[in-house]
Amino acid sequence: MSGAEHGDIEPGGDAIVTTAWQLAEAEGWAAVTARRLAEHAAVDLGAFYERFADRDAVVAAVAVRGFADLAAALTAARTTAGSSTQVWPAVTAAYLDFAYTNPEVYDAMFAHTPDLTLGAEEVPETVAATFNELRGALAPLAAGRDADTLAELGWSLLHGMVMLTRGGRLRPEAQDDRESLLTHPLFPPP
Repeated sequence: MSGAEHGDIEPGGDAIVTTAWQLAEAEGWAAVTARRLAEHAAVDLGAFYERFADRDAVVAAVAVRGFADLAAALTAARTTAGSSTQVWPAVTAAYLDFAYTNPEVYDAMFAHTPDLTLGAEEVPETVAATFNELRGALAPLAAGRDADTLAELGWSLLHGMVMLTRGGRLRPEAQDDRESLLTHPLFPPP
């Protein structure tokens, strides 16, 4: 992958990535084309292709930026939680808020960029930072269990809740109960 595909955005690419994020959230990824991105970002189409190989590279750059923003939100939640028992609930709320507020970017992060996984040989730092924040939030609750496995499970549960909720597969009136169950009885403090 090139640097742009991994999110090392070249000069001028920031406007394209920001525009792609905004267009995707407003109109969906189908509306995000190279021509529209160049037009809306006030960039020549040739300059667009100098920075990004194709539309997929832009989607990957948006995903990497999405992971950076998610990691920052999780860091803020973790560091401002009042006590160690409030960290996981705060991180859970921040994760869900990001996912529900940015559904198209969330899809770019998890559905449109399969190579942005923790299992890949080269994973962007922002993906690793997101995982590290989840691990940091759950490590105090590990009680002798593997913190990485607990973080993977926590991430899986959060992601599953997001996707099932967005797909209308879960009862809307039970959302608060699900979040409470996820943050307290499933991961009780040691």
